[in-house]
Amino acid sequence: MTVGRVLGTRDATPLEFWVGVAEGEYLQLDDVVALERVLPTGELVRMYGTVGQIVARHEGARFDSDVFLIEDGILPAEVTEAAQVTATRFEPEVFVPPRPGQEVRVAEGEERDRALFFDRMERKVPVGLARNGEPLWVNFEFINGDRGAHVNISGISGVATKTSYATFLLHSLFTSGVLGKAATNTKALIFNVKGEDLLHLDRVNARLDDEQRSKYSDMRLPSTPFESVGLFAPPRLDDPKGTADVASRSDVTSFFWSLHEFCVDDLLPFLFADAEDDRAQYTTVVYNVMAQLRHATGSDTGAAVVDGVKVRTFRELADLITERVQSDDHRHTWAGPAIGTGTINAFVRRLQASVRHLGRLIRADVADPQRHRISLEDQVTVVDIHNLNDRAKRFVVGVTLKRAFEDKERAGQSEELLMVVLDELNKYAPREGSSPIKEILLDIAERGRSLGVVLVGAQQTASEVERRIIANSSIRVVGRLDSAEAAREEYGFLPGPHRQRATIVKPGTMILSQPELPVPIVLEFPFPAWATRASEAVVPVDYDGPADPFEEL
Repeated sequence: MTVGRVLGTRDATPLEFWVGVAEGEYLQLDDVVALERVLPTGELVRMYGTVGQIVARHEGARFDSDVFLIEDGILPAEVTEAAQVTATRFEPEVFVPPRPGQEVRVAEGEERDRALFFDRMERKVPVGLARNGEPLWVNFEFINGDRGAHVNISGISGVATKTSYATFLLHSLFTSGVLGKAATNTKALIFNVKGEDLLHLDRVNARLDDEQRSKYSDMRLPSTPFESVGLFAPPRLDDPKGTADVASRSDVTSFFWSLHEFCVDDLLPFLFADAEDDRAQYTTVVYNVMAQLRHATGSDTGAAVVDGVKVRTFRELADLITERVQSDDHRHTWAGPAIGTGTINAFVRRLQASVRHLGRLIRADVADPQRHRISLEDQVTVVDIHNLNDRAKRFVVGVTLKRAFEDKERAGQSEELLMVVLDELNKYAPREGSSPIKEILLDIAERGRSLGVVLVGAQQTASEVERRIIANSSIRVVGRLDSAEAAREEYGFLPGPHRQRATIVKPGTMILSQPELPVPIVLEFPFPAWATRASEAVVPVDYDGPADPFEEL
């Protein structure tokens, strides 16, 4: 369908040109258009592009006040509309400008797929719907590590729906068939950092209506919750049974680490996982103490014998370490030679400050501690850390990622992916400083693609996240942005109009950039088919757990 012609009053280049919209027709932002040009050699060049900006004006008006005279019929003038088109593809790749006057049409069906390179994607993943209801795709090769990996999502908290979109991407990967045989052993590890929202992924969303279900059908996806979900949460404070600290359901497994594991698995540095470690001298003490703890022996309950002393609680272990690094008899071995008193005291202060927050996560008072290890047996594993102190959150994230990455290294299989979803990425991999967690995340970003470890990171401000993590993300997604944040260089992949739109987009609308497409695409994704909070969950009939005490608030 012809909607206009290439303008001759504005410069047309191979990369950008303007289209005059015909009377009775219209173009809107993100529309895909197509046209052809015949070269003097007789060769036909097909050109495709997307609408990035549209202007309407009065032709014949000279002053602002002329609009009133024109509307009263006193001055002659015509209303014209012109659309700015950014070229996306040439077939063949002969980069010549379109000629003024050439007909321009809206690309549909196969033409639209060619314009957006969807026809070249052998394995494609649905990522949302265009404004006209057509599905939009990304090339799976830029997710699974074949040609790139990792997804980064930015946006204002509570408005940009970052977590909702991250879970939608997982649902699309698991149910679209793109994983093939690898679907059986492809896993997702999600850290839940806000409320108990992600503890109901396996339950139907009661708010899902027929209109939203049809959107899933348009993308050839089922409108169903996640089938295989493992839920883990920290134990309650001062609970000798180690019951999971969750209010909205009772079938959640509590997690913690035994004292023996803490000693022999070199977990001590994650107590000091803040962004100041690279400038702090006490890190020398940390690694000297870690070397001594590595020789500990254990028992069935997870207790540890350290330097001949049996410790049963994290408090006892912290006190033992404090005594060893401060005593004259052991200081040289435990703290290290030529370590000053001030440096040792700095280490001790931080160690003792962690006891109150980590005591319920490092313990030896619960039988069969192996039952309380975070496992990745289910397709999706949710680790709830929302009610932990920031120090404890960093410890859980760091230790869990360390183990998962090491297990993937030992397996050495890249086709069976491990998708890691981590919100508040700026807390764990800030731009400045270094820490054990940041080093693990950098390792995942730079080396994870070869092992099949894919990071789906989210944050409010990409400008505060380590540059190398952002740079290694092949797929970048933006929701609603603060206007000051949108002006940062980290969003240079967004053209000017897209940056402006990012400050006003509504929840459920995202702007996605992928390497194969030269311009970002604006998409909408459907309402989650899985419950995003306890009040939305359709609870199974045989559920006998406690009701959510906050449901009516």
